[in-house]
Amino acid sequence: PLRLRGEIVGTIYVDDRRTSHLFRPEDVDFLMSLGDMAALAVRNARLYRDLQAAKRRLEAENRDLRRQARERAEFHGMIGRHEKMEVLYQVIEKVAQTDATVLIRGENGSGKELVARAIHYLSRRRDGPFIVVNCAAIPEALLESEIFGIERGTATGVEPRVGKFEQADGGTIFLDEIGDMSPAVQAKLLRVLQEKRFQRLGGKENIAVDVKIVSATNKDLERAIREGTFREDLYYRLNALPVLVPPLRERVEDIPLLVEHFLRKWSEENDRDIPTVGRGVLKILCSYPWPGNVRQLRNIVERMAVMCRGGAIEEGDIPPDLRALAGAGVGEADRDMKTLRDVQAEYVRSTYLRCGKNKRRACEILGITYKTLQSYLSRTLE
Repeated sequence: PLRLRGEIVGTIYVDDRRTSHLFRPEDVDFLMSLGDMAALAVRNARLYRDLQAAKRRLEAENRDLRRQARERAEFHGMIGRHEKMEVLYQVIEKVAQTDATVLIRGENGSGKELVARAIHYLSRRRDGPFIVVNCAAIPEALLESEIFGIERGTATGVEPRVGKFEQADGGTIFLDEIGDMSPAVQAKLLRVLQEKRFQRLGGKENIAVDVKIVSATNKDLERAIREGTFREDLYYRLNALPVLVPPLRERVEDIPLLVEHFLRKWSEENDRDIPTVGRGVLKILCSYPWPGNVRQLRNIVERMAVMCRGGAIEEGDIPPDLRALAGAGVGEADRDMKTLRDVQAEYVRSTYLRCGKNKRRACEILGITYKTLQSYLSRTLE
């Protein structure tokens, strides 16, 4: 028997088929010694098995905890545990339960479209279409026909087309950059809000639609009203349920979560290992004001992932101009007679020049729109 602390954990069986030879006492002593060593080996094997099982269990628990932490930090594509994001999530859940119009306010790149999508997919209209219209990206002359459609014969060679409102029937239409909508389209949109029906461009038939309207802007609509470029009555119709998206600089605690999220997605899309990120890198990223908000952060993270060596993102992988400006927090800006917007504008300008004055490329890197780029450049290159 193999004995371990009084417990029989196994047996050694030796069979000599040659019956003319019997075991001698020294053979038995040898087998007893071998049994003691075998018992220790069995104990060690059991310990190793138990340790491996415990390791696998702890790894599974760790993965589960990390998954739960990510799920708690992720809300329909939005990442963040900052109290301002928690408030935003609560507001989204409430406004999604009604068909009242929603106006989302926030800076470029802060995630306004993600908010709009979350409102749609949490509403009773989740199985209906979600239609996006970027009012700033469509030429003013085409915006009305794009939204409301156009009838045949309205102009030479024009084919009839169903507009975005008809496409969104039974679902949600998201009017992004509503502050760039022309006065003529504003008037027609106001009629839709009041009467729930409209006419195609060049048409006479009143078309009824069942659509939830969610709009968004980064502009100061109150100022636009004073300047006469935005209708006050339309503003009050759109602003029935206001939603404010905080800029990234007001929730810097979420930057490590966002970096991890973007790196994980990048690695999945490119079939690469997830790069590690040093504390120094996160410290620099957390001290930068991010004029392009989350969109700019994602662009920078993906750029660093591509450029890093050895699977680790180091401080040297951060764009030099961003690294130089990252330390210019509000306190330092005051000492240097700079404002936060000066710091942002300087980074936008340097990125623009580094791109060889290619505005499209600069917008992609910064995660901002063409109009926002123009606004920054007008202050730094005039």
